[in-house]
Amino acid sequence: MAKYLLLKHYRGAPEAENCVPMDQWTPEEVTAHIKYMQDFAARLEQTGEFVDGQALAPEGTWVRYDGEGRPPVTDGPFAETKDLIAGWMVIDVDTYERAVELAGELSAAPGAGGKPIHEWLELRPFLHAPATITE
Repeated sequence: MAKYLLLKHYRGAPEAENCVPMDQWTPEEVTAHIKYMQDFAARLEQTGEFVDGQALAPEGTWVRYDGEGRPPVTDGPFAETKDLIAGWMVIDVDTYERAVELAGELSAAPGAGGKPIHEWLELRPFLHAPATITE
């Protein structure tokens, strides 16, 4: 099994087919979108492929170590993650092809008008430690 991260982006990816921003959806459309993702995760829990997933709140702060005895530095001159990443899901699947299949299915979550968003999701494998040699 290999773990993959499915990232839902606010921007940076090619534009989705149904590209109406969520803050312009009706409450019913938001509810349907969230239910689709919850049902998707529940189905993957049954197959053992779901690890975790979360939606992210819009607020956040960048933090960086600034040297011994100095307080951490916050914020900076770079893109805010809160403007880029809407949420994520971690899956644990047998093959890359299965990860692509599931990402495609999650991309079809409904949006405005109840139509599938067909949003682009970023699919990234988890980095694994190299195998160690024992004698």
